[in-house]
Amino acid sequence: MKRNIKDSEDSLRRITRRAAIVGGLKLAFIGLLAGRMRQLQVEDADQYRLLAEENRINVRLLAPARGLMFDRNGTLLADNAQNYSVTIVREDTDDVEATIEQLRALIPLDEAQLQRALREMRRRSPFVPVTLADGLTWKEFSIVAVNAPALPGLYPEVGLLRRYPLGADFAHTIGYVGRVTERDLANQEDRDPLLQMPQFKIGKFGAEAKLEDILRGKAGSRRIEVNALGRVMRELGREEGQRGASVQMTMDANLQNYVQARLGDESASAVVMDVETGDLVAAVSSPSYDPNKFVDGISQSDFDLLRDNDHRPLHNKIAQGLYPPGSTFKMVTLLAALEAGLITPEERIQCNGVLRVGGRRAHCWKRAGHGPVDLKKSLVESCDVYYYDISMRVGIEKIAEMAHKLGLGVAHDVDMTSISSGLIPNKDWKFANRGEEWVIGDTVNASIGQGFVLSSPLQLAVMTARLATGRTIMPRMVKSVDGVEQPIENGPDMGLNPLHLQWVREAMYDVNNGRRGTARASRIMTEEHKWAGKTGTSQVRNITPAERARGVFRNADLPWNRRDHALYVGFAPFDAPKYAISVVVEHGGGGSSAAAPVARDIMLQALHGGLPPLDAYPSDQRREIEEMQNALPLRPPGPSSSGRTRA
Repeated sequence: MKRNIKDSEDSLRRITRRAAIVGGLKLAFIGLLAGRMRQLQVEDADQYRLLAEENRINVRLLAPARGLMFDRNGTLLADNAQNYSVTIVREDTDDVEATIEQLRALIPLDEAQLQRALREMRRRSPFVPVTLADGLTWKEFSIVAVNAPALPGLYPEVGLLRRYPLGADFAHTIGYVGRVTERDLANQEDRDPLLQMPQFKIGKFGAEAKLEDILRGKAGSRRIEVNALGRVMRELGREEGQRGASVQMTMDANLQNYVQARLGDESASAVVMDVETGDLVAAVSSPSYDPNKFVDGISQSDFDLLRDNDHRPLHNKIAQGLYPPGSTFKMVTLLAALEAGLITPEERIQCNGVLRVGGRRAHCWKRAGHGPVDLKKSLVESCDVYYYDISMRVGIEKIAEMAHKLGLGVAHDVDMTSISSGLIPNKDWKFANRGEEWVIGDTVNASIGQGFVLSSPLQLAVMTARLATGRTIMPRMVKSVDGVEQPIENGPDMGLNPLHLQWVREAMYDVNNGRRGTARASRIMTEEHKWAGKTGTSQVRNITPAERARGVFRNADLPWNRRDHALYVGFAPFDAPKYAISVVVEHGGGGSSAAAPVARDIMLQALHGGLPPLDAYPSDQRREIEEMQNALPLRPPGPSSSGRTRA
């Protein structure tokens, strides 16, 4: 059937309308595309160009050189040695194991370090370099470099590694650096991006840790071109970082080495302090260890040897070691009584070897007693009963106040980590910490540096410096930073009666030089170097009534760890004090026999700037002293040394 003309016209109109609509939609879509293209290519071109550039160029941090550390005379204590290493990029080698075996055939590999590297490779992307061998010698490095073309994926690298040239001498003061750990990141208040860098090292202990902010320096950066996978293609620019500040310490490397050698294998410590400036010219904890082993991670076997040693080489006895000060505390009790006006130098107290206190018997170290004892004799012969008596008059509060004034019971602000405050007890302390009331027996024990009283060798050196000068001497370990001298923060006069101080000093002089002085055997013979001091012996065990009845065991008859601690404090020269010293020998026995001779040798070394002449010693000791000094394992003295040499 044929369609009429009208139907055909209607159909054509509908087709034309649909075509117009579709055509319009196409034109609108093309317009939108054109507009969007214009926006992307013209209006937003700068933004997308920047995004593309940021994807193509990465900025990476460059670790700065750590600041150097020197002794007071310019001897290098911590530097940054060139470190030769070999890294591997996993994607650049077909067979990692085969490549490692090729390297092993050329140079020796540390198995522990190799295992760490293999674990790190499994965690990281294949194009990230991982250190296989570190601390290579120049010869080893050269062998690898020459064979590098035949070792696909291995790359010889040159960097910096912290090094401690004097080894064990400064382990407890300078400390060491180590790798950043998760614990370090959690404890850091600052969020320095350097801490996120692989293999970056920070101060872990000692001055390295305390001075971290000034030693670390500021990061540099380099701009590198990377491909879509993040692989480095080329370096586009570099800005070097800011080196850490150089620090000059107050210690004398030659004296430090002598003290370390003189203490030998003893579990001991010694502090030598300049009484005018507060400078610690020597501070030694013995036995020591090599801090270089900690820089890149100490082996488990080496660490076990240090950890399990009963002489505790890892423990900083200088500022963390706490000991009953024994008779070295008697100057505190004496000054407290003098300042309170409760005794005079002439007053005599009868010592029969024992004093009844609150229903108990308090014994003097001399079983037969000392007879009538005045102020001077009480220190010279170290009579305990004298101090029991005066302490009951003066009371613990005044004794504690004097102890704090002299620097005991205080965490001194020196640039070491973990400074102990020690313990100077009083009534409030005992009630708060023991839940008990203070009793008179506690005061009697404290009067001779026993009972609850604890102090560190650093605190005892500060106490002695303050006794020698009458001023509030403050210890310091940093002399200058980048050549800028650091302030000496010594306080004013302590406000003690000068006459009282003089009486105490004169009694300390006779401890060393008097006919019956407990340290007479350790006197100095040269007139210009005469010194004053006080011995101390502190018990580490209780002596039972039964043991007293049959006779107290000699220290030599006891196991090492049950023997008394030996202590000595002193200053020299007596007429114009320059140095104060404290020596503690753990379980050494008597202060006069174990600590005083060591202190005398160290003091003479400090005063002479080297080995002293033999006429500084009593004539009957000179041959023995010469043999001992010649046998010491001393490092050859630096240019700052003077005085007698072994030649």
